[in-house]
Amino acid sequence: MANDAGDFGRSMSIATSGLRAQAARMRVISENIANADSTAPAAGGDPYRRKVPTFSSALDRTLDAKVVALGKIKTDTSAFRVKHEPGNPSADAAGNVKYPNVNPLIEMTDMRDAQRSYEANLNIISATRRMIQRTLDILKA
Repeated sequence: MANDAGDFGRSMSIATSGLRAQAARMRVISENIANADSTAPAAGGDPYRRKVPTFSSALDRTLDAKVVALGKIKTDTSAFRVKHEPGNPSADAAGNVKYPNVNPLIEMTDMRDAQRSYEANLNIISATRRMIQRTLDILKA
């Protein structure tokens, strides 16, 4: 029975690491969406550059299990969008303005994926809690 309790705790801890990682991923995606239409603070400068979250796996020795965490947040090196807007204060000498390399459609797709992963981890925690409660109910009987 002690092993089952350890398995329950391990399952909940692993799922909790997934919740944290997906929540951090959603924060990065939210930042990308918020800056999708921003321009550079100085004329001819570079605007916000899209960030790409990565994940890393680590062994949690106390759980003796692999857990996930947000890894390095990389920058997307793809080209900026450029629009000819000579009246814009962020325009360069040729009248072109650089906009972030953020595609809101891609960000929303990534957000939906992160949300689904978050919900899946939450469902694991809920199912584990129900199993623990049922086990306790059986032991009380």
